[in-house]
Amino acid sequence: MPSETDLLDRLGRIDTTSLVDADKPSGGLRVLPPTLRPVRPGLTMTGPAFTVEARGDLLGMLLALREARPGDVLVVAAGGDEHAVAGELFATEAVRRQLAGILIDGRCRDSRTLARLELPVFAHGVAPSAFPASAVPVLQVPVMIGDVEVRPGDLVFGDDDGIVVGTVDATAAVIGAAEDIHQREQTLRFQIEAGESLLDHVNLDEHLAALRAGQPSSLAFS
Repeated sequence: MPSETDLLDRLGRIDTTSLVDADKPSGGLRVLPPTLRPVRPGLTMTGPAFTVEARGDLLGMLLALREARPGDVLVVAAGGDEHAVAGELFATEAVRRQLAGILIDGRCRDSRTLARLELPVFAHGVAPSAFPASAVPVLQVPVMIGDVEVRPGDLVFGDDDGIVVGTVDATAAVIGAAEDIHQREQTLRFQIEAGESLLDHVNLDEHLAALRAGQPSSLAFS
């Protein structure tokens, strides 16, 4: 069984699409809502989840910044999207504390600064106003991000295509297959760039013939 550190390192060398494709037979991983988008495209986010049930308040974020460990991803259920739950000060502190990223089921602000930081921040959008800071924080409990539950310690993997979460065991079960898919697709892309046709590497005719004959079949790339 790979260690958590090894898994996070290997995740950082592939992409979410390969991981999700590898997971299709088992379905042990969870994909978060596609409306969660990176403030700064091009960054990859990997780390264990440190969860925050914000309940429309900022204190949970502040306490999480104090309590989370380097390498953690803050997973914040904001509890509303009319105001932001984090901005440039919180994100800059997250960088100082060497966190791996911030995932907000809600909104952020100060996006111009966030877009320059070496910190992955995912949110549904932005708002200029912030929530108050007056509610008792709730940390390290299971939170719902859309209709997906994220639990403390779940591995979080995000890139420009989306965010995937899963237990260490579920991630370990598919990481090898995901690496194989990633390598095959890179090789095929290089071949296409060199002049070969994608259609020469896919069983399109056989697949269509089987479907038309009512036989089970799967599209496959060589």
